[in-house]
Amino acid sequence: MSAPRAARDAGLQPERTRLAWRRTTLACSVASVLGLRQAWRGSGTAADPSGVGGAVWAAAIVLVWVAFLWVAHRRMRSLATARPPGLAPRAAVAVVACTVALAVFAMAALTLPSVL
Repeated sequence: MSAPRAARDAGLQPERTRLAWRRTTLACSVASVLGLRQAWRGSGTAADPSGVGGAVWAAAIVLVWVAFLWVAHRRMRSLATARPPGLAPRAAVAVVACTVALAVFAMAALTLPSVL
């Protein structure tokens, strides 16, 4: 017969992790705003007179940003429990995909200014 498990004292680890998620969300928001600025700045130019290219890039950036915010919000809420679960593999893949997508958008904005 095993002894009953004592309540886990998580200390400040969940708080630190939640704050790290907030900082990451803030950085993702700043990167998204800068990407939107670049997309809108390039729309309506000689390379894209109709502005459709800029609108498509802006929509993609907003979609990735909202997906990242959704995953981060769910993770921060799960950290509020007494014994927070680990990050699900599906959520980890979503976070990595959002990060890589924003990096690709940034590279495209820097290397292909005529496309945006």
